Amino acid sequence: MDYTELTRQASEAVDHLLASAEYRKGDIFIIGCSTSEIVGKRIGSASSEEAAKAVMDAILPRVTEAGLYLAVQGCEHINRAICTSRACMEQYRLQEVWVRPWLHAGGAFASEAYNRIPDRVMVENVDAQAALGMDIGGTLIGMHLHPVVVPVHTEQRKIGEASFILAKTRPKYVGGPRAQYGDDEPAHR
Repeated sequence: MDYTELTRQASEAVDHLLASAEYRKGDIFIIGCSTSEIVGKRIGSASSEEAAKAVMDAILPRVTEAGLYLAVQGCEHINRAICTSRACMEQYRLQEVWVRPWLHAGGAFASEAYNRIPDRVMVENVDAQAALGMDIGGTLIGMHLHPVVVPVHTEQRKIGEASFILAKTRPKYVGGPRAQYGDDEPAHR
């Protein structure tokens, strides 16, 4: 596996999402990542610390530079608990939980986040408040995204062997036959 290529692919994907979405400083960027799928195995069967490092090398600096909070979903063995920063937890009033992800409970990517996010904490969830998201390998992050979720399409379809989906959010349209909407679609909130 070419880990430099994984970093390039992840960089390209996150750059595309950031360029395609309207977001504000302090929004949450949620990511779920199966490193098993990246290396061509079934989800949860072959966690790869090397693949986690390669993808995190691409994502963490870009998300931080954009002024967003990175939130990383662990696997079902820790009930999909999220690793994020204490500042994110406090700003969004999230519930801290006591767990430390590792290779076989949480997964390689959540473990990498736990080791690299400054002043990190684990929280139960982000209460459907994430503005942007990236699902690598079918980890199912939709519950963390603010409604309404809009897929972001790209020519690139894979990171390593894993398919991925990019998502942004927008406000719900409300009203009835008399409702009017502005010419410009609003940002996600």
